[in-house]
Amino acid sequence: MQLNSRIARRIIETVGAYGTPPEYGFQFFTAGLDEYLRCIHEEYLKTYIKEEGGSVVKIVIGAYGGGKTHFLYSIRELAWQENFVVSYVALSPEESPFHRLEAVYRTIVNNLTYPLQPEELLKGVEKGIEAFLITWYEKQMDVFKNIGLKGEVLEKEIEQYLESVQRNIENINFAKAVATAFFALHDEDEKTFKHVLQWLKVEGYDKGIYRPLGILSPIDRSNAFSILRSLVQWVRNIGYSGLVILFDEAEQIPSLSTRQRELTLSNLRELIDACMYTSFRHVMIFYALPDERFFEGPSHIYEALKQRISSVFDFFNPSGVKIKLENTKGDPLALLEEIGYKLKYIFETAYGVRFPSQIENVIKIVAQEAYERRFGDIGYIRLFVQGIIKVFHLLRKNPLLVNKTSEICQILEEGSG
Repeated sequence: MQLNSRIARRIIETVGAYGTPPEYGFQFFTAGLDEYLRCIHEEYLKTYIKEEGGSVVKIVIGAYGGGKTHFLYSIRELAWQENFVVSYVALSPEESPFHRLEAVYRTIVNNLTYPLQPEELLKGVEKGIEAFLITWYEKQMDVFKNIGLKGEVLEKEIEQYLESVQRNIENINFAKAVATAFFALHDEDEKTFKHVLQWLKVEGYDKGIYRPLGILSPIDRSNAFSILRSLVQWVRNIGYSGLVILFDEAEQIPSLSTRQRELTLSNLRELIDACMYTSFRHVMIFYALPDERFFEGPSHIYEALKQRISSVFDFFNPSGVKIKLENTKGDPLALLEEIGYKLKYIFETAYGVRFPSQIENVIKIVAQEAYERRFGDIGYIRLFVQGIIKVFHLLRKNPLLVNKTSEICQILEEGSG
């Protein structure tokens, strides 16, 4: 989809207000990531994960406001191109705590998305296991109807199809649940469908309800990995390439207790170890967090995990586990200027304006200011994009300011608090 004023306006509003990329539109101002994205696409998504049945975990390290979400959105787009199901999870201590395995699974299914087109992203298509099941049912029924199946022949074909879908799914309860959901949609049995959804989303277990459906136990910590493997096996059986999971952890690390922190690290280590076994196939997991110090501590858990993630990913060593976003950037000022030029074009498209050539000097100055004002764990990219959009708005209202860079800097400084 080409950039138009509607998309451009949405980009400017999202980036200018929050410093974060929109779900669609980030592509128009991506910079500095091409080599890493190409490597992940070619080495993993197109080949090792999709064709060879591999599974890997990558740890993405980037400052708060340093481009982690932008990077993960880029991965999601590439994964969809290769027909992967994707679950993008914004981790939080309350809603999606990583220290509880069953909660990790729940957040994954609550954020499942089949490959989406730009128009669907812009419309805000519903995500999660309910929408995913309904889409699966509707697409498969279209296949049956397009080849002329109806009546008893159709019913028999549905039974045979669901038998094939359940084949080779590790957890029998999971296999039974997704097949029951399909039948419930076909029979317009809303009550049964809702019960299955509640089980799949780890929202309780009542023997009286689930045992008659053939679902004999709840999802809990003891079977969470088995259920996760079964989820991947199911999406493969219904025609997708596999599953890509994107964990985006922003600021929750300091709020965890020592025990929760150790459980989080232990679960992450288990995920990494699971990728070494052939039973966990066609999966790629990214865990993005702002601070590498999270992996430092005195216990054996910290040491065991550090050994597993010591290698660094780059173009020459794609097998490395840690992706350090700071290493992708090269000259940080040149990167900011490139982003600035792209945002300038987006802003011009959004508002139907044209900035004079002097805007290039303004972009350079704002880039320098943002880089010099970076502090602590706050990434200078976010400081820059919010600052430059504020400047574009100023120049839209008062074009003569383009030659008064000192005034622009003063306005930015006054607004930084």
